[in-house]
Amino acid sequence: MACTILITGASNGLGAALAHYYAAPDIRLALIGRDPSRLEHISETCTSLGATVHTVSLDVTDKQALKEWLDEFDTQYPIDLAIANAGVTNMLSKQSSGETLADIERVLDTNLYGVIYTLHPLIERMRARKRGQLAIVSSLAAWRGMPITPAYCASKAAIKAWGESLRGWLAPEGIQVNVICPGFVKTDLSDQFPGTRPSMISPEQAALIIAKGLERNKAVIAFPFPLTWGMWFVSVLPFPLASYFLGLFGYNRPRSPRKAC
Repeated sequence: MACTILITGASNGLGAALAHYYAAPDIRLALIGRDPSRLEHISETCTSLGATVHTVSLDVTDKQALKEWLDEFDTQYPIDLAIANAGVTNMLSKQSSGETLADIERVLDTNLYGVIYTLHPLIERMRARKRGQLAIVSSLAAWRGMPITPAYCASKAAIKAWGESLRGWLAPEGIQVNVICPGFVKTDLSDQFPGTRPSMISPEQAALIIAKGLERNKAVIAFPFPLTWGMWFVSVLPFPLASYFLGLFGYNRPRSPRKAC
């Protein structure tokens, strides 16, 4: 029996690695991304591995277009696993006076509302079928807000809480919900991070960890272990002490040189 898997943010990075991991005979992949040429390349690779691949160039912030496509696709090919992976970030810089409203809206629209727009249309459909799995890619940054990425941390904390809530609500109806909290994965998004990036892993390693966690229906799939432990530790420390440790790794806001009075 064929399994149908939806992956957003599939144009590159972790989304592409997940597509490659799952590509196999009897697997139908629905890949959503914003870069048609990259999607086409990934589609060809996954097809060569035996998967049946459907691609669509869509922005997950386009609520109406995304819902229409999802409704049509899920009617024809009921989705077994949906991985909401699309995400963006924004960093403060030494020259910046702060995040602009446009910066904040862009991050929240993609990381929060884009996830909701992707999964919400599928919830009632999966409830009717009494089966399905929803995977939400959050971040270890959800565990403690970092001054260099305010909107990003807020968006990832929001979808972590939403996913945990959905898991409790939908589990009795046969629907699995999993929250994925990666640390640093070697992608374009992580490359924008100005601080230290400990325990960096490849997208392929991350995809394997995620897939194994989803197979076991883990509530929260957090990795790698040393950084996961560190972020948990920081999250329970008193605020000044936590800020001190974040500063040691360069996770506080970059300081501009002081101007003379």
